[in-house]
Amino acid sequence: MRKLFLIPARGGSKGLPRKNILPLAGKPMIKYSIDAALVVMTSGDELCISTDDPEIKRVAEECGVEVPFLRPRELATDEATSEDVVKHALMWYKGQGRTFDVVVLLQVTSPLRTAKHINEALALFNQNLDLVTSVKESHANPYFVLHEENKKGYLEKSKKGVYSRRQDCPSVYEFNGAIYIINVKSLNRKSLSDLTKVKKYIMSKKYSVDIDDEIDFIIAEYLLNNISENNSKKIR
Repeated sequence: MRKLFLIPARGGSKGLPRKNILPLAGKPMIKYSIDAALVVMTSGDELCISTDDPEIKRVAEECGVEVPFLRPRELATDEATSEDVVKHALMWYKGQGRTFDVVVLLQVTSPLRTAKHINEALALFNQNLDLVTSVKESHANPYFVLHEENKKGYLEKSKKGVYSRRQDCPSVYEFNGAIYIINVKSLNRKSLSDLTKVKKYIMSKKYSVDIDDEIDFIIAEYLLNNISENNSKKIR
């Protein structure tokens, strides 16, 4: 199974400027995803940093990864989708005579996702699936705490059900953005949003931090430093 490990990292970011290469617990944030991918890759795989930004390209190359192209500007706007970026990368490699069975999409903003997580998610994938995606169990349960406004302007539960405790509600999951394992054949037939054969890979809340703003960044740095300290104590 030929895998394209794709790390999208555009230069523009409104919530936290230049976040993809900000120093996080001692190294550029992008390096966490690069290091995890390099551990997982096997013969025939490829690691691609898809960026429009020369500085991000330079930092990625300092991390030991060749950046084969700069993404077109129109694919680095707020309107550009992950699907656009994935298809652009696949088309570029096809032009180089290389094709892949799956795309392993790794967002830079999930620095606590490790090689172990990626390997466990890959173990769930097979060619009958469209997608394996990482999730975390959501505490914002639509059977219990989530409400929406009805036509009369009154709040009502988003999902019908009579539950007096959250623990009794059906489990619901939210994508945490850390790992997407995409079947290329499925993507050639449908858009990402239309894929239906989707299997979940559950990650804990601690490893599911998705950095969008400064608060997320502070939380991630604390957790990374805490994990490092705990591992150091175990080694001793």
